[in-house]
Amino acid sequence: QVQLQESGPGLVKPSQTLSLTCTVSGGSITTSYYAWSWIRQPPGKGLEWMGVITYDGSTYYSPDLKSRTSISRDTSKNQFSLQLNSVTPEDTAVYYCARGVVVAFRHWAYDYWGQGTQVTVSS
Repeated sequence: QVQLQESGPGLVKPSQTLSLTCTVSGGSITTSYYAWSWIRQPPGKGLEWMGVITYDGSTYYSPDLKSRTSISRDTSKNQFSLQLNSVTPEDTAVYYCARGVVVAFRHWAYDYWGQGTQVTVSS
């Protein structure tokens, strides 16, 4: 059974960098052909896909967030991380990490999710 757990600060000040880590257990983040994503849900809104790091370390980002987003991984710890720069209150959301299975070129279906972590951007 794959399990994902998000961790990181729940409060970030405007203009600072939001940093979250997802720890994966029950499966390796380097196993072909899985991909590992960050997805968020602002209050009262739908899910927003932010980006992904694949089993071989390739990264893809939402065009809307690409200039501010970075996803990396630590294979020795079986973790992957999110950095979102220059945050504003509009980045307030519940942030989820999830495992994706490829269904088409650069398209994934998500089968395992973390429980989500609330991040609030406020001074």
